[in-house]
Amino acid sequence: MKHVKHFWVIAVMLVFAWHARGQNETNPWQFNIGTNAVDFYPAGNGSAPYLGSKLFENYFNFNHYNVAYALSEFRVGRYIAPKLSIFANLSANDITKLGTKEISEAYWALDLALKFSPCKVEKKLQPYLFAGGGYNWLGSNHGGTMNAGLGAEYWVGDNLGFYLESAYKHSFEPLIHNYFQHSLGIALRIGAKDTDKDGIVDDKDECPETPGLAQFNGCPDSDGDGIADKDDDCPNVPGLAQFNGCPDSDGDGIVDGNDKCPNTPGPAKFQGCPDNDGDGVADIEDKCPDVPGPVANAGCPWPDTDNDGVADKDDLCPDVPGPADNKGCPEISQEDVQQLKEYARTIYFRTNSAEFTPKTYPVLDAIVVIMKKYPAARFRIEGHTDSVGSAEYNLKLSQRRAEAVRNYLISKGISPDRLEAVGYGETRPIASNRTAAGRAKNRRVEIILIQ
Repeated sequence: MKHVKHFWVIAVMLVFAWHARGQNETNPWQFNIGTNAVDFYPAGNGSAPYLGSKLFENYFNFNHYNVAYALSEFRVGRYIAPKLSIFANLSANDITKLGTKEISEAYWALDLALKFSPCKVEKKLQPYLFAGGGYNWLGSNHGGTMNAGLGAEYWVGDNLGFYLESAYKHSFEPLIHNYFQHSLGIALRIGAKDTDKDGIVDDKDECPETPGLAQFNGCPDSDGDGIADKDDDCPNVPGLAQFNGCPDSDGDGIVDGNDKCPNTPGPAKFQGCPDNDGDGVADIEDKCPDVPGPVANAGCPWPDTDNDGVADKDDLCPDVPGPADNKGCPEISQEDVQQLKEYARTIYFRTNSAEFTPKTYPVLDAIVVIMKKYPAARFRIEGHTDSVGSAEYNLKLSQRRAEAVRNYLISKGISPDRLEAVGYGETRPIASNRTAAGRAKNRRVEIILIQ
């Protein structure tokens, strides 16, 4: 086993040669240590096996195996691209069986191969294929080989695993037969740390705890919109770069999260909602979205029951047409003005009193009927007396009588704002106070339309 000692000397030199270079690299390295078995009689019945249908005829004939029971294989591998790596392998063995012959020769092999691992790096079981070339020594004979094989690794931790592989080596040296070499051992990953197993080492990974993409320096893009999650305000919904990764489904320039109508284009002043009738009320809040209307009425036009151009809310006579300058009410007719004057002449009071005589009440009620026809009309109720008594007394009496009429009309539903009460006393006679007939005419109430 003297050559095994030589194996470890060469292996240690190989470790230092490769690892010294690797300490400045960010890609992980892999080291394998194990044992091997060499089978120089893989197929055929003669002493010189060949490629063909019988290649695997004796593949599982363990009697032909030359098994190295000591640690006799050392490998250094390096990642070069996704799913691809390269490795150098040094192995040794004591050969006692060369096909059916018994010999005693030292065996050495130094191989270089390209390895393809189709599975994702986080998978525990990693099958692989490899191919390459090498140089082997068998006693005093030596020559090159062309190699191909397959194997599998099983990782029990992030950095520790086991490997099993089998390689076919085609020898270019006639005195060294083609053969199989089988290997079994321990695999160690050494190199830069990749916590999230995304193939990007932590010192270059901006999101070392979360698997990501190389184009985003190791950060994920969950929604696939080309914007890394760390820079994406909407990481789970595809969006646009101009909106930091958030969508604008209706293309109105307002991101869906701020858009009250995300599927219908609308201006920013309505938070992305349309205003189809252009009345300044967004359709979402417009009770009449197809007909312009004021904001105060939720986008609907004010009703105008009598179609006089005065909205009901401003129309004191919503059921009867009237001009706007009269608040939508019809203007009082001259006939009713004259009728009010005639009614007023038949308002009678008890002597020296503001109390009505019984026959006055029907007259007052008739006045109420006329006034209610014209809700926008305003009236002045004037009280007058004759000259009997002092002027001061007469002035106060006329005022009380005018107010008595006003108060009665108010009690019957006429708005106080429509009525004024003024007492003139004896200052405005319409007949002579020297006669009884004249004084009777002067004791009167007049109802005047205020224009």
